Amino acid sequence: MTGKDSIYAHEQTVKDFTFDQHVVEVFPDMIQRSVPGYATIVSTMGKLAGIYAQSNSNLYDLGCSLGAVTLSMRRNIAKENCKIIAIDNSEAMVERCKLHLQGFRSDVPVQVELGDINDVALSNASVVAMNFTLQFISPEQRVALLKKIYSALKPGGVLLLSEKVRGEDDFNDNLLIDLHHDFKRANGYSELEISQKRTAIENVMITDKLSAHHERLNSIGFKQVQVWYQCFNFCSLVAVK
Repeated sequence: MTGKDSIYAHEQTVKDFTFDQHVVEVFPDMIQRSVPGYATIVSTMGKLAGIYAQSNSNLYDLGCSLGAVTLSMRRNIAKENCKIIAIDNSEAMVERCKLHLQGFRSDVPVQVELGDINDVALSNASVVAMNFTLQFISPEQRVALLKKIYSALKPGGVLLLSEKVRGEDDFNDNLLIDLHHDFKRANGYSELEISQKRTAIENVMITDKLSAHHERLNSIGFKQVQVWYQCFNFCSLVAVK
């Protein structure tokens, strides 16, 4: 059982958002009520992993949080001798992720690690998933991380990337923000909660324009970059090496 997200329901001195134990306890509710189409994104990332997984390779879930994408990938992998490596820098998330994974049996082994994805070594990868993770990486570190992922991918391997994005100009950015806030209101968040959450993440989650994602991935060497999902300012892409 998980609780209802009421972290910002009362007026408070707002601190920078962190993935601590309080967030872990309400994370499934928080993400479902905050990200439109989250269940579709997670299930489709698993299906894409099943399509692109290669025998005798590693699949990575970088910024795995509670392991939703890891579980989705594991359900869809049919190739031989594949291993999923799930990494997160939040100890609270990693410990809860391990508990979640114990409840599902599978022939695909999963290794859950506590670590900074900027520092860990990646190798022999056919699939790398980052589900709303890159946006929490410092902008000056993003190219280096993506280059490391590209180098670790086998030919034909893929990066599965989901991100909250900025509009291409102020008008469109404000439109997307307003639509997203309406989505959160419809899911029971108050004006106070929306305002305080926005303050909490403004220095922690730095978003890019969708065009910037395309340009960066293409410049690194990915030969195909396709958006397969977008709702408001939430996008998911597949980038093929």
